[in-house]
Amino acid sequence: MRPVLRQLPRPGRRRRRRVLRNRDGPGLRKPAHAGPSQRQLRVAEEIRHVLAGIFSRHEFRDPDLAAAQITVTEVRIAPDLKRATAFISRLGRSDVQVLIPALSRATPYLRGQVAQALRLRSAPDLVFEPDTSLDYAMKIEKLMSRPDVARDLDPDS
Repeated sequence: MRPVLRQLPRPGRRRRRRVLRNRDGPGLRKPAHAGPSQRQLRVAEEIRHVLAGIFSRHEFRDPDLAAAQITVTEVRIAPDLKRATAFISRLGRSDVQVLIPALSRATPYLRGQVAQALRLRSAPDLVFEPDTSLDYAMKIEKLMSRPDVARDLDPDS
């Protein structure tokens, strides 16, 4: 005669809520329009300072960049700190597009300089784009100073 094995009742299984590494598990909601983190802002500002110093010293062998006055207005960096986009402009001139190919040729040198100046695990890839915000601001200022717009904005009318 064989003994009859009885199944013991199992305690009720509770679902475990797991929080993932990037903190987006159930119950945790990220804001819809989360901006850059404090670290991203700090690293981007350091990269801007390094690039501005290099551009002010004119340490280039490329003749297109040797005499160019380049201003780095802003640097935006990806959340993983692997790709940085530097927005550049020229003082008093709007022909920034002609410098973009020369800057892309000088990117390995600039990336090496950034890597020496910053203590990061890996140096970010640099991408240069023209800064059009100053042109846009001048266009808006010109529109706001037109007589028909100024008349509409005048509170006495």
